[in-house]
Amino acid sequence: MSMNRKLLIAAVWGLVVLALLLLLWVRVLEPRLNQTVADTLGRGDYALPTTDGETFTAASLRGEPTAVFFGFTHCPEVCPTTLGDVAGWQEELAEEDRELKVYFVTVDPERDTLDVLGDYVSWVPGVTGVSGSSEEIDKAIKAFRIYARKVPVDGEGYTMDHSAYVLLFDQKGRFTQPVSYGSDPEDALNKIRALY
Repeated sequence: MSMNRKLLIAAVWGLVVLALLLLLWVRVLEPRLNQTVADTLGRGDYALPTTDGETFTAASLRGEPTAVFFGFTHCPEVCPTTLGDVAGWQEELAEEDRELKVYFVTVDPERDTLDVLGDYVSWVPGVTGVSGSSEEIDKAIKAFRIYARKVPVDGEGYTMDHSAYVLLFDQKGRFTQPVSYGSDPEDALNKIRALY
């Protein structure tokens, strides 16, 4: 085999390897490096039953503006206050002929059955309760990057310590921003209006 032919074969293989490396970069590495929290929050393989008979999955976040809140029915302050805030938002949005789909996902599946959750959220328009097995709840907690921890209290009971914000998602199911606990109602509504 002549030297020119060996060089030509080496050059062709070098180009093939270079093309494969470029393809790997464009298809796999670069997209992962440029992902943001907005691209990944809420994504996962969780599947949880809801109080309206549906299943809550990552696909549930798509199609219309959506809010997701993690809490529990034995919550003494944060959860009922947040549901009150949501009720106020829904009232304002209804006057603007808008509706926000809201999911209340329990962090306490041991006590929060679908029946219990259904009663708990029933007074707030547009809110759907979400429960399920501890394993599936843990998958959702991980997918939404929520903090939740069981805290023993005097006696044999417990409470739950958890993140206290509402996560907003646009019609494409992409996270936009949180609404912090105790936010000014007009600030919260402006964040929600930006979803439409």
